[in-house]
Amino acid sequence: MKRSQVWVLAAVVTALAATVAFADDAPATAPAKSTTHHSSTKSSSKTASHPKVDLNTGTKEDLMKLPGVDEALADKIVAARPFKSRTELESKSIVTKEQYSKLSAMVTVAPPAKTASK
Repeated sequence: MKRSQVWVLAAVVTALAATVAFADDAPATAPAKSTTHHSSTKSSSKTASHPKVDLNTGTKEDLMKLPGVDEALADKIVAARPFKSRTELESKSIVTKEQYSKLSAMVTVAPPAKTASK
């Protein structure tokens, strides 16, 4: 074999080995699709494995599972309810812009449930 053919063969074998190694690390099943239709430019493996937490109905414990949310911040979120949109986390000065950028893809605000009128 010519030297250039050996290099091409080595590159192909290396690429194949990397593809197989990457496939072994991938989850066996695809993550469930979210029922909410919010688009996000960033995708995180953390958001794919955890359902979104509703800011109005999520428990304190649910909120504390989010990155960077400790007990005090969860209490602030609960006290600031009801939210009309998730952007109110930042506009009501509950979180900083940096904290909001980490949380925004993991939280949602569902529309309020309609009550029966008399």
